[in-house]
Amino acid sequence: MTSTSGAAVLVALLLIPLVGAIIVAFLRDNDRLAKLVALGFSLAEFVVMVISWISYDPSGARLQQAFSVDWIPALGVHLSFGIDGIALVMIAALALLVPVVIGAGWTDKLPADRSAGGFLSLILLQQAITMGAFAATDVFVFYVLFEVMLIPMYFLIGQYGGARRQYAAVKFFLYSFLGGMIMLASIIGAYVLAEDKLGAGTFDWATLVQVVSDAPLSNQIWIFLGFFLAFAVKAPLVPLHTWLPDAAAEAPIGVSVILIGILDKVGTFGFLRYLLPMTPDASRTLAPLVLVMGVAGVIYGALLATGQRDMKRFIAYVSIAHFGFIALGIFSFSAQSETGAVSYMLNHSISTGMLILVIGMVVARGGSSLIADYGGLAKITPALAGVFLLAGLASLSLPGTNSFISEFLVLIGSYGNEPVYTIIATVGMIFAALYILWLYQRIFHGPVRGNALVDVTGGPGTAIAPEVGARKAILDLSGREKLVLAPLVVLVLGIGFYPKPVLDVITPTVDATLSSVDISGSNTDGGN
Repeated sequence: MTSTSGAAVLVALLLIPLVGAIIVAFLRDNDRLAKLVALGFSLAEFVVMVISWISYDPSGARLQQAFSVDWIPALGVHLSFGIDGIALVMIAALALLVPVVIGAGWTDKLPADRSAGGFLSLILLQQAITMGAFAATDVFVFYVLFEVMLIPMYFLIGQYGGARRQYAAVKFFLYSFLGGMIMLASIIGAYVLAEDKLGAGTFDWATLVQVVSDAPLSNQIWIFLGFFLAFAVKAPLVPLHTWLPDAAAEAPIGVSVILIGILDKVGTFGFLRYLLPMTPDASRTLAPLVLVMGVAGVIYGALLATGQRDMKRFIAYVSIAHFGFIALGIFSFSAQSETGAVSYMLNHSISTGMLILVIGMVVARGGSSLIADYGGLAKITPALAGVFLLAGLASLSLPGTNSFISEFLVLIGSYGNEPVYTIIATVGMIFAALYILWLYQRIFHGPVRGNALVDVTGGPGTAIAPEVGARKAILDLSGREKLVLAPLVVLVLGIGFYPKPVLDVITPTVDATLSSVDISGSNTDGGN
């Protein structure tokens, strides 16, 4: 076993949620104890993440806190892990959101035959596997984790979700699993290239970057396409996105936070960790294809969001637009745009995670996720309305919120290299202001109305005048809910006004990634 001074920290990051998942799984008969233990392990993981962040040296080696253990020596497979700046910000987002999700769902009612122990053990298992995927430096290990991470999410949706949970879970699983199987073909192709060139096959990420990046363009294109399809499904990019609205609509709120806030980022992370360094020629050649898909997602997601009746599906389409924006930043190949894309990955996790949680709090109070069942809620729950508005403004990248600097960097960086795509994507920003403010206005402004807030007789989704029935007893944010949302509010405003700590971590890794694609990594210019 080889290690560095920070290897123990990374080992702890990988093992704490895994051990927690095993222990919590045995607490199915005591829901309160299961919640306390799960929260304790998630908070311990957050503390270790903070130590990892403090220990990370942006000016140091590309991969830090690394360790490696032989797994399948005959095939050159090692349990190898290490983190760079891109992996670190996603690990930080995951370590933050899991305790927030556990705290937010403390009083949620699960299906009658399900226990909190079972649910929370799956949440912690999902965290452990996803942490491993972000940190893996052996490509075969990454593939295994990429596929295995589908299993806990499948059960979280399929056993704890809404009325169409089985359909949504199967659709989610099949899309991602088939994408992963195609990626496996590319991994095998990269292994064979290494075997031909070095005399022995390997799955080591750094070695494959050197070997595959020197391969002919035709070979790179085939390897690129296998990886890209898997990552584009996960991201998700249009037209490979159709699983997400169903999964988001049927998943429990906390599961949606992890799915949209973190799991989908494995796709955009894969673009940066695998596609650009391993297949630089193919990445430049096929960039227009990705840019078309990304910009199409920005416009398509925005337009579809405005037509949604269900708040949870609304968030899914908003996120499709955001992921298209991230793809634009990555494949514009400028230092600013890629730095913006990576910071967007983190900031989307924070702002959209907060927006999903407050939507969940609205749904928990009204018993409906239909937009038409609400109106004038700000008169009853002013604190909830305020946090909802802040989350919405962060989602549309208002200056002073965390997402603004990310979107600004993507636009200023991509315009120099891809002005047409950037201008089209900018139209999506206009739609963003419209659909976020439209949602807020429908739910919180005007007279108190709707079946969720007023006791009336009538069908679901019917807007009812306030004088027809009596208001239901609905409370504003509780102390627990305020405590859960507080760190997200602080980060939305803190990163919005002072993004330097995040950008300092991201920038060196972005520079190294661009250098591997033979593009200048200087963050003082707009691109090539």
